[in-house]
Amino acid sequence: MSVSIIIKSLNEEGRIAAAIESALAALPAPDGEVIVVDSGSSDRTVEIARRYPVLVVQLANLDERCCGVGPQLGYQLARGSCICLIDGDMELDADFLRQAVAFLETHPGYAGVAGRVEETNLESLEFARRVRRAPADLDAGEVDRLNGGGLFRRAAIEEVGYFTDRNLHGYEELDLAARLRARGWRLRRLDLPFVRHYGHALNAYRLLWRRWMGGYVLGLGQVVRASLGKKHAEIVLRLSEIRLWAAVAASWVVSLLLVLLSPSWGAGLALAVLVQALPVLVMSVRYRSLAMGFYAVVAWHVHTLGFIAGLLRRRRDPAAPVEGRILSDGRLKRPVDHDTAAN
Repeated sequence: MSVSIIIKSLNEEGRIAAAIESALAALPAPDGEVIVVDSGSSDRTVEIARRYPVLVVQLANLDERCCGVGPQLGYQLARGSCICLIDGDMELDADFLRQAVAFLETHPGYAGVAGRVEETNLESLEFARRVRRAPADLDAGEVDRLNGGGLFRRAAIEEVGYFTDRNLHGYEELDLAARLRARGWRLRRLDLPFVRHYGHALNAYRLLWRRWMGGYVLGLGQVVRASLGKKHAEIVLRLSEIRLWAAVAASWVVSLLLVLLSPSWGAGLALAVLVQALPVLVMSVRYRSLAMGFYAVVAWHVHTLGFIAGLLRRRRDPAAPVEGRILSDGRLKRPVDHDTAAN
């Protein structure tokens, strides 16, 4: 099996060199390749990437910039029988691909595999909460998604039509996993290192604001809308995140009714505040941290608003070619027509 490593990037000048070097070192065979997909960086990300023997391609229409469009653009240009997806702020473990490819070769029913994701930025409440939460999909074994990327079998991707949905501002790995699982494919997280993730060096609330402004919080609502009427809708609608956002939205309705229907406006408001404060208390006890508990609940409310907005977002055909510009092609032993656009 040959491997194409896709590195998606946006303003990653501080980490992109390490990401590329780790990818080149991890390629299991000389016919592998590394593709850096840039979504319109305004820093030196592209300049740095062009120094390496990799393909560097940039999204042509920056108005389309979102989490799902970059990987799909890279996939259109990839030549490997396996596709490995990582972020520009990650470093790929040197031994992962060799062992992951061996797993796929001996387990034909699996569409994708990943390994352990090591979070290094634990000073941020967002990433520290992610580690404390210990979601099941990050444990070794059978999983329902491969958050953080992984290695995917091209034949499975071709069966479901496209790699990542170009409309999605987030949750693109979840959408891919749902489409694959609906076709009977399986996913597994191996008990071995996959990537080191450095994450954004931002205050958690600034990161949350950035995710709101960039549209990341729309992602799950967009995934649900994309699934409606499709074979994988049942899988998507059973997601625990959707139940959580529904509960948050229900708390808004309850709080509003308490204010409107209470004989005393002050008493109704006090009860509404109590309804909203109770989850903070519960999460603070769970995390043993008031700061983390408060942040978790604030994040719930922001993501719930984003979920609703994502449901209403217009879509374009996810299988339509993504336009891109090849900026340089340093892939070894691979002729390329530089006049050919990535479309």
